[in-house]
Amino acid sequence: MRHTIMMLHGDERGGVLVEATVMLVLLLVFVLGSIDFLMAMYQWNAAAKAVEVGARIAAVSNPVASGLTSITGLEGGANPGDPMPAGSFATQTCTGAGGGSCTGGSTYDAAAMDTIVFGRCSLQVSYCIGMNSIFPRIQPQNVVISYSSTGLGYAGRPGGPVPTISVSLQNLPFQFFFLGDLMGFGNIQIPGLTTTITGEDLSLLAPPP
Repeated sequence: MRHTIMMLHGDERGGVLVEATVMLVLLLVFVLGSIDFLMAMYQWNAAAKAVEVGARIAAVSNPVASGLTSITGLEGGANPGDPMPAGSFATQTCTGAGGGSCTGGSTYDAAAMDTIVFGRCSLQVSYCIGMNSIFPRIQPQNVVISYSSTGLGYAGRPGGPVPTISVSLQNLPFQFFFLGDLMGFGNIQIPGLTTTITGEDLSLLAPPP
């Protein structure tokens, strides 16, 4: 038995196969991991572009905060044509999460959010690109839109105040194809990627972006 053990101890046959197996595993992890990280960069860029498109659509579409266009600036005693008071309304922040809601006293307009996320295709217009067209995993529950008073516009303006609009993402993880179950990669969230733009005609009757 001792002689057999000594023979096995000195036997190096098959060593190359063991080394090749270890190196092959490491190589596969490196290659597949590189593909996943390249895909993650693509998702990040697509999400960033989608947020930019969403902000541009929001600037010329019905506001998700449905009561925004009814603010005239005359409520505080200003005369028509006077500068719009800088604090004419509290910041309205809306999200499609949980069925949709807005802070700041406005009612959530689901159709307005759908227009920003999915575009104006239902209106049979030539330009119907939405955030979902750029990055298909974006849904209304992933979008947060804020309307802030900046004093732009004038009292009595028919379309209401001219807000600053911010669009960002939430609860949207990266999608890893090979590393999703490894070391918690599947829980890494795409950053908020906020884009801010000045509102224009907040109406679907406005020309598309």
